[in-house]
Amino acid sequence: MSKLVLDRLQAKFEGAILEVHSHCGDDTALVAPARWKPICRFLRDDPALDFDMLVDLCGVDYPSRATTGRMEVVMHLYSISQKHRIRLKARVGDEDMDGAELDSVTSIWAGMNWLEREVFDMSGVKFLGHPDLRRILVYPEFEGHPLQKTY
Repeated sequence: MSKLVLDRLQAKFEGAILEVHSHCGDDTALVAPARWKPICRFLRDDPALDFDMLVDLCGVDYPSRATTGRMEVVMHLYSISQKHRIRLKARVGDEDMDGAELDSVTSIWAGMNWLEREVFDMSGVKFLGHPDLRRILVYPEFEGHPLQKTY
């Protein structure tokens, strides 16, 4: 399906693409958190890729994986013109969720605004540079993040 996308990512961001797989046509790239935003910009701006549609963003908690990034932020993208899709993942945070942060990509896809707020609210991942990072689903005084498995 999107093998072209994985190949272009690996060629452009050698070392920042930590792992790829294409199981059952489900093309996925695990990326270094420090390169999250440049990779997203490349996916949108490269004419051969043209990822113009943000599909989803979520956080998945793996408490037992604290040494390699407890929280996995997962983004699904689609290109309307090229008709291909990709899943990006980045692992952030330790067992106490220290370091659970990524650069915001709201400047790349404006629709990311609400999705980043939801992941922050539910999973506790901070998006650096977000224009309005505050709770969106639970009340402001709520303590904790409901989708963390240790909540």
